[in-house]
Amino acid sequence: MRVALFITCVNDTLYPRTGQAVVRLLERLGCQVDFPAEQSCCGQMHWNTGYGRQIEPLVRRFADTFAAYDAVVTPSGSCGAMIRDNHPKAAARATDAGLAEAVAAVVPKVYDLSEFLVDVLGVTDVGAYFPHKVTYHPTCHSMRLMRLGDRPTTLLRNVRGLELLELPGAEECCGFGGTFAMKNPDVSAAMGADKVRHAVGTGAEVLCAADNSCLMHLGGTMDRQRVGVRTLHLAEILASTEEFPA
Repeated sequence: MRVALFITCVNDTLYPRTGQAVVRLLERLGCQVDFPAEQSCCGQMHWNTGYGRQIEPLVRRFADTFAAYDAVVTPSGSCGAMIRDNHPKAAARATDAGLAEAVAAVVPKVYDLSEFLVDVLGVTDVGAYFPHKVTYHPTCHSMRLMRLGDRPTTLLRNVRGLELLELPGAEECCGFGGTFAMKNPDVSAAMGADKVRHAVGTGAEVLCAADNSCLMHLGGTMDRQRVGVRTLHLAEILASTEEFPA
């Protein structure tokens, strides 16, 4: 199986360790992982701010870059949702006659990391070791559009040494929402503060999610409040072993 990593802009620019963790984890499970250098932005920010037609070159680039692979794994529920939910919509109204066909061929091969592990590889125990108290935030895109369900928490429960603590109000938005946080900063900050309060109340040492964009928002709030809880992407916990601590 030819597997490609779609790292996404946020991870590539700000959280490269997440991408490294995905590769280390998948290689440990026997996958050969490629990182196509031609990959670029999925166009989510453009689409969300009304530039639906202008993302056509990005949609084409994604379809062409990942066409040859059997699976495309991404550590981002929001970008994964953009590709699976919105790339077909953008392609359907594009001027590029063959784009819809190209998108239809690649979209079914796009997986969130937890989906790929559980549904494709059939693995729920990845051999991880992470002796810490963790609470999991199911981000909006990963929960509502990617429909990851209990895949991430199933994987976390099988990590040796990890104590998974239930997050009150887990299904509530953290307030990031991409451009929402910039257009509505006061509301966004209040929502983030609520989420942080719930996370701190669990007694967890680590707040985990499948989207670094939401973790960036919450991590900034926790840093300013100095609550002593750190954020960590799911991939970094699952890649952690006694030899490679996260």
